[in-house]
Amino acid sequence: RFAVSVGYWKDPYIQYFVRQAKERKAPEINRGKLACYYARVHGVSYLIQAFLKKTECNCQIVNLGAGMDTLFWRLKDENLLPRKYFEVDFPMIVARKIHNIKSKPPLSKPIMESHSGDSLLIDSHSLDSSRYSLVGADLRFSSDLEEKLKKHNLDTHLPTLLVAECVLVYMTPQQSANLLKWAASTFPVAMFINYEQVNMMDRFGQIMIENLQRRQCNLAGVEVCKSLDSQKERLLLNGWETAHAIDMMKVYSFLPQADVKRIEGLEFLDEKELFEQLMQHYCICWASKDSSNL
Repeated sequence: RFAVSVGYWKDPYIQYFVRQAKERKAPEINRGKLACYYARVHGVSYLIQAFLKKTECNCQIVNLGAGMDTLFWRLKDENLLPRKYFEVDFPMIVARKIHNIKSKPPLSKPIMESHSGDSLLIDSHSLDSSRYSLVGADLRFSSDLEEKLKKHNLDTHLPTLLVAECVLVYMTPQQSANLLKWAASTFPVAMFINYEQVNMMDRFGQIMIENLQRRQCNLAGVEVCKSLDSQKERLLLNGWETAHAIDMMKVYSFLPQADVKRIEGLEFLDEKELFEQLMQHYCICWASKDSSNL
């Protein structure tokens, strides 16, 4: 929310999900972190849009651990909605999101506009329209997840894009492997995008882990985040045909340089070395399965 408010990228919907902090920003959100968020948003968006264009939007997106993400609304504004867009998170998070959607017309109106057919199905832990579904489920149990998604008209024959941003790292390696295996075996044509930590075995990575542990935040799956190779290997071992992984410094160097210059002028970056270290400890990985040669 803070990054959007100072102009790193545009997101007219985040204000309806996240309150503006009273102080200017939390002290730990320094310039380096904001640029990391910027690279993440643009890097993930680039892959999502490439998938949508390749399939001509004749596909579905499943956003795993979606939280308060606003992608559905932004895609609708860009006229890039897939046939169906699913979001999954813990029932408690979903209940909060449903409350926000119901009480804020700028969120509910686009759902109603894209809906055709009978009235919306909505209860405390799920919302289902013809183009958008919000599902309360625990990603660690893929049979329960599949059952709930199918109830909301998941079509396993459609090309499917699954997105997980800082989600798998909170599961044990076995649990995330099960989820990846389920996705690879369920959809004949699919892509999986994963954004999370990498290079976590060095000193900088260890300090990151310690800082998170101090806040009672346990990265149960951190051992898979050893390197770009370990990230790719996990995808290939669990049924995906191709896998790629690049750190966020690399992503940052691929972004349109005129825009990078613009965001670098927004605030003074005093610790360039720290910024580079931070960017080298996050990555975007993507894998695909492609029985129809898209």
